[in-house]
Amino acid sequence: MRKLVTAAFVSLDGVMQAPGAPQEDPTGGFTLGGWTVNYWDEPMGGFMDGIFTEPFALLLGRKTYEIFAAHWPFVGKDDPIGKAFNAATKYVATTSAEPLTWENTVALRGDAAAEIARLKQEDGPDLLTQGSSGLLQTLLVHDLIDELRLLTFPLILGPGKRLFGKGARPEALKLTANSVSTTGVVMSVYERAGAVETGSLGMPEPSQAEIARRERMKREG
Repeated sequence: MRKLVTAAFVSLDGVMQAPGAPQEDPTGGFTLGGWTVNYWDEPMGGFMDGIFTEPFALLLGRKTYEIFAAHWPFVGKDDPIGKAFNAATKYVATTSAEPLTWENTVALRGDAAAEIARLKQEDGPDLLTQGSSGLLQTLLVHDLIDELRLLTFPLILGPGKRLFGKGARPEALKLTANSVSTTGVVMSVYERAGAVETGSLGMPEPSQAEIARRERMKREG
């Protein structure tokens, strides 16, 4: 079996759209593309190097695949990330019949969740997502993500594609690593930790005011 790791850049309000350049993904009128650029420093580089140290296969949605395929094959042989991405197997969840021309690319057509679950059962390097906010919703709703590696940037972007959108489901996570860059980017690694456990900080016996408040909440929905 292999693990599925989601690595993502996110703002404080959870937006992950177009982190690298203004024209990367202007879908929906998004005008703040390139919001990560001015935050990069050595600790961030080290965190990113750690993501790509072990063998991996990329798991991408079609739009992120198109962004990557128009960039990484052309960066030159000396770029370490380009070298790793070009050599890695790329699995692309797509409903399009358009050919996938980037070397070592495999199309996942049909039921993406079933195809990815099958891949996880096979031997091979871990599956690593980059971007692919639409695909992530499918992964979340089908509980297929084993680890999250997040870089959370100290800014608010407002409307945009989000990491935890409609596909998010309740789940507890365990923080296994955490550090902060010199520019305030929080770099965290989370693993699955089972179901969400709830409790109460209220009094053992609620006051009459609290009982009335609860009744009012029921009526108001």
